[in-house]
Amino acid sequence: MTSCDERQSAAPCPPLKASEQANGPTAWLDGFALCASSLCTLHCLGLPLLFALLPAFASRIDPGESFHLIILALAVPTSLFALVQGQRRHGGRAPILAGVAGLTLMSIGALFAHGALAETLWTVTGSLLLAGAHILNWRRGLR
Repeated sequence: MTSCDERQSAAPCPPLKASEQANGPTAWLDGFALCASSLCTLHCLGLPLLFALLPAFASRIDPGESFHLIILALAVPTSLFALVQGQRRHGGRAPILAGVAGLTLMSIGALFAHGALAETLWTVTGSLLLAGAHILNWRRGLR
């Protein structure tokens, strides 16, 4: 199959399909945000499990509260940018609404929840919702 540039005809090139456009910066940000959400989920579920399985290391390995604030500070702008760009591209509101809900739950967990269990429940629920929003945004961009 030849590319549009290789054709000899004078006909104009057809516009790119949505699947060809999905390789732009928005798709990259969706992928980045999805990975960040997944890492957040792994952190929230894995670290307590690690602490439970390895009590000798529990007092030595603690990323501290600043870790959650740093992750939240990275998640909010990158996720919002990717979701807003996706909404502009495909017009769907569901990904951005789910993403904002997920970011809100993550914020509640990081800023207001008291106790490890409450913080974990809020942030894991939020990160799963945010990851789902990015997957939905990504899939809508491929249509």
